[in-house]
Amino acid sequence: MSEAQFRVLGGPTVLIEVGGLRLLTDPTFDGPGDYPGEVPLTKTAPSRLAPADLGRLDAVLLSHDQHADNLDISGRELLGSVPTVLTTPSGGERLGGTARGMAAWETHDLARPDGGVLTVTAVPAQHGPDGCEPLTGEVTGFVLTAPDVPAIYVSGDNASLPLVEQIAERFGPVDTAVLFAGAVRTSRFDGALLTLDSELAAKAAAALGARRVVPAHLDSWAHFTEGLDEFVAAFTAAGLADRLVL
Repeated sequence: MSEAQFRVLGGPTVLIEVGGLRLLTDPTFDGPGDYPGEVPLTKTAPSRLAPADLGRLDAVLLSHDQHADNLDISGRELLGSVPTVLTTPSGGERLGGTARGMAAWETHDLARPDGGVLTVTAVPAQHGPDGCEPLTGEVTGFVLTAPDVPAIYVSGDNASLPLVEQIAERFGPVDTAVLFAGAVRTSRFDGALLTLDSELAAKAAAALGARRVVPAHLDSWAHFTEGLDEFVAAFTAAGLADRLVL
């Protein structure tokens, strides 16, 4: 089987090269600055690459479009040049263009240069505690599969370990888990987690049986309450540090 390659560009933005395809998660390329809103956000660091330096992109895997730390102004501009954008059903309606909304467990096949396909399955994600959706909106994760490609899970902004366990029942063990963490907490929901914290991320990796774990959504934004140091410490405590791709 061919090995997938991953490059974390900052925040939730990860370039994935698999099966001859180049995929990008949640594009965020603006420079540091403030984003006003009901829950103001502050970006603290630029991306490690500019959009012009990305090269060809075959698809964007967009967990959701309603928050600037997952899709900022430059990211929205980028979507217009990408042939396929896979996202939530409501996000597909809002974005239009090449965006396609996918319900949980729905699949979409991406044509590969070798004539095969990479199947993308939308999987459940929950951006906060139970009942959060009216405020946080729809979010999706993704699983990438093909007969000759090790399975890849991209969590999106998910805070629910039970949902990860459901995904593991259908697809586990996966080869690589791209886990959005950061232990995001805001004034909403009495400070409940809106994404995985580091300890939950280690439990998610164990549930998935992931051979490799790519940590994302850990830096570049002020509202993350945990970073890479906490992530590594949690995986070390769980005996899973050897799975980390840093």
